[in-house]
Amino acid sequence: MPSAAGVTLEHGFASRLPELSVPWNAFRPESPRTVVWNEALAEELGIDAHRFTGNSLVRFLLGNALPEGSEPVAQAYAGHQFGGYSPRLGDGRALLLGEIRDPAGRLRDLHLKGSGRTPFARADGFAALGPMLREYLMGEAMAALGVPTTRALGVVATGRSVPRDGELLDGAALTRVASSHLRVGSFQFARAQGDAALLARLADYAVERHAPELSGEPDRYAGLLDAVVAAQARLVAHWVLVGFVHGVMNTDNMTISGETIDYGPCAFIDAFDPAAAFSSIDHQRRYAYGNQPSIALWNLTRFAETLLPLLAPDAEAAKAVAVASLDHFGEAYNDAWMDGMRAKLGLAGSAGRAAVDDGALAELTADMLTDLQRHRIDYTSFFRALARAGSGDTTALDDVLPRSEGAGGWVDRWLQAAPDPAAMDRVNPIYIPRNHLVEEALEAASEGGMEPFSHLLSVLERPYTAREGFERFERPAPEGGPAHVTFCGT
Repeated sequence: MPSAAGVTLEHGFASRLPELSVPWNAFRPESPRTVVWNEALAEELGIDAHRFTGNSLVRFLLGNALPEGSEPVAQAYAGHQFGGYSPRLGDGRALLLGEIRDPAGRLRDLHLKGSGRTPFARADGFAALGPMLREYLMGEAMAALGVPTTRALGVVATGRSVPRDGELLDGAALTRVASSHLRVGSFQFARAQGDAALLARLADYAVERHAPELSGEPDRYAGLLDAVVAAQARLVAHWVLVGFVHGVMNTDNMTISGETIDYGPCAFIDAFDPAAAFSSIDHQRRYAYGNQPSIALWNLTRFAETLLPLLAPDAEAAKAVAVASLDHFGEAYNDAWMDGMRAKLGLAGSAGRAAVDDGALAELTADMLTDLQRHRIDYTSFFRALARAGSGDTTALDDVLPRSEGAGGWVDRWLQAAPDPAAMDRVNPIYIPRNHLVEEALEAASEGGMEPFSHLLSVLERPYTAREGFERFERPAPEGGPAHVTFCGT
């Protein structure tokens, strides 16, 4: 049959780049059940769950019942992990099922995680329910916040246990959707093969997927580098603006598309702190909150190195092209961050409101962030309190900003610029995935109770809308609790 329940999966990556994958099939558990199904994303993809009969939907999500002609593969890639190069990583517990073309004509990858050992496996190839639910939750929260992200179509409980840290946990698999799963690590792997034609085919495929306007152009590879640099600059600016810490920015976790991928040891900051790092294995704080822009540039430099044979026939000329492109990162990041901060402060400008130039904005935000760090002020709730101060109600701001101690001198300059409180409330969330709330929901789910997870998910899907009775979702973790620590979930 040409399709399953109206779904057709293409296999452009598997067919055109066989050197970068291994054909493989997902494991088939005996008694799986769907734990979470993303109806909104399914509709966006043109998937109608009602067309699946019996247990065919859960089997589709597990990769056990795919359309005829599908070619699932485990992708090969390399990567710098915490600065050290690993020449062979790949989808050790994951599979690319294929590409689905949505009703708008966009090609999207359908990908499994926790689907069993592949030839790239470094562990048992499975996943526990908690980390898969975390990825689902974080992807939906980031999408609602307007941050480019991969998302999950569903999470399936496999009915088998997986051993983790001396415990047996419920196993699960996640079905992920992305613009593609091409990573910096994909190009590192291809470059390491020493096959210039393979590298060019990969780059051409990336151009077609993510910068089709460059297809066939003689300078398309330099254009691809420019596009990836710009996309990643915007993405990391988004992260910093919402207080997100990815936690494991290895090159195999940096997409060419500029989407957030792999929500393992991720977290949101409570108190503003550039040194905030939550991963249990990031002992040097390499991927701390404030380091993310510089790490992104470091990763992009590794990407540029892979493209050197394609940028110019002469090595020095190729390096010059790469350096010129990388030099744009700082400006692109700064522009995106400044635009975002201008919006968060209600200073984007409109009729009747004072304009604030970049220099004044930079000085104002520097003073503001110094106060936030010095007094350990909650980053997310601060901007909502600031908006109320812009409307004349300074009660909430006075509670967190001790202006009697000489703090907050910048507030008067901000007020003189005539900020727009309503505009601030449209871009500053009330609700984010607070770390303690996420852990609470995942712990309940691991014990069979999905209500806290579902409730938290419903809150995070509307992050800007205040709701009666939801006050606990606004607040940071109680004072005096243990430091939040995240784990990779492998």
